[in-house]
Amino acid sequence: MTASPQPLAQAMVLAAGRGERMRPLTDATPKPLLTVRGQPLMQWPMQALARGGFTRQLVNTAWLGEQIPAHFGERVSWPGLPEVQITYSHEGQDFGQALETAGGIVRALPQLAEVFWVVAGDVFAPDFVFTPEAVQHFAASPALAHLWLVPNPAHNPGGDFGLSATGQLLNLAKGAAGRDHTFSTIALYKKAFFADCGLPAGNPQGTALALAPLLRAAMDRGAVSGEVYSGAWTDVGTPERLMQLNA
Repeated sequence: MTASPQPLAQAMVLAAGRGERMRPLTDATPKPLLTVRGQPLMQWPMQALARGGFTRQLVNTAWLGEQIPAHFGERVSWPGLPEVQITYSHEGQDFGQALETAGGIVRALPQLAEVFWVVAGDVFAPDFVFTPEAVQHFAASPALAHLWLVPNPAHNPGGDFGLSATGQLLNLAKGAAGRDHTFSTIALYKKAFFADCGLPAGNPQGTALALAPLLRAAMDRGAVSGEVYSGAWTDVGTPERLMQLNA
């Protein structure tokens, strides 16, 4: 009897990075497992996804990657939340390195649903609500990606993108007026977004590929929508920011 296929993941949690700026904290612990307010940093978005009904989650790993499945396993239950099924994409184990954001997503693409969330495991956004309605609205739209933006934080005053009055993301030059928003890392994607990235689905060669150039090219084609998230948000990029969250 053949085993039934693994259900496709509704969300990908990015957890493969080295966390260079967090050293020495990340010399022995992968950054997404660093403790924020009593639990691993990556557990915050995992629980928020589960709260929204997105219980099939995929986690990519590289640096000290064996610690993450050792901590969470393949099924995890938190009080008051539905059980989460976790599949893993072990980039470090398979290729000896992290594949950058787009390379990692394309590696996992065969295991992801047609429309899927991506969230960074090292960003703290405790108020963000993941909803089926957001997925349905995006799925019915012509956009290939939908990004949640935050007002520019102190560490990124020049911002990442502009946002039009109609919700289109704008690929504005560095220093340009209107570049008022920073990418929160929370986004919805359609598999079609990655169709022209130059890598086959599954990324069998383990090619590293950055996400930002793909996003900017898609913005120039009018294929990326977005909205502003105004809740609490911290890119936990330095030991100082981690200390502030835990103060």
